[in-house]
Amino acid sequence: MTKKIHAVFAGTFDPIHYGHLDLITRGAHLFEELTVGVYDHRIPIKKLIFSIEDRVQMIEEVVQHLPNVKVSRFTGLLVDFADHIGATVIVRGMRVFSDFEAEFRSAMANRRLRPEIETINFITQEDHTFLSSTTLREIASLGGDVSGMVPPAVEKALYQFYKEDRDWYKSR
Repeated sequence: MTKKIHAVFAGTFDPIHYGHLDLITRGAHLFEELTVGVYDHRIPIKKLIFSIEDRVQMIEEVVQHLPNVKVSRFTGLLVDFADHIGATVIVRGMRVFSDFEAEFRSAMANRRLRPEIETINFITQEDHTFLSSTTLREIASLGGDVSGMVPPAVEKALYQFYKEDRDWYKSR
């Protein structure tokens, strides 16, 4: 009997970019079901620019072609969310060598909390190694071209969010 494997790929996704989308697509091909868990910071650790509703909507738009992917918001511990939705695998991504230590620690802590949930790390595609939501926000805030880094709807949302700032700089 083949066991149906449900995985979760979680993050803040502020905003989602092609590096995230690559990992979601790869996870969707490997697992019968993949949930994209969008972390809803009740007490923000990071400065977020998009609301939880906006982030969920953008992700739903860019994954609609993947029938086994669903998007869900969550708070609290990732392993609790994974357990709640019946996921037995946590998908994570590593871009550069420095990501290894943080991902290793996270995987070990998650294993201590929920030993029945496995963590799988995907190595990013080479052309996505520089992508981070922080870098994208900075480029967009300064009017730089992010078109090859994010889906068109996300690009539009970024430029709209930072439009007032760019207009202020231009007027100086």
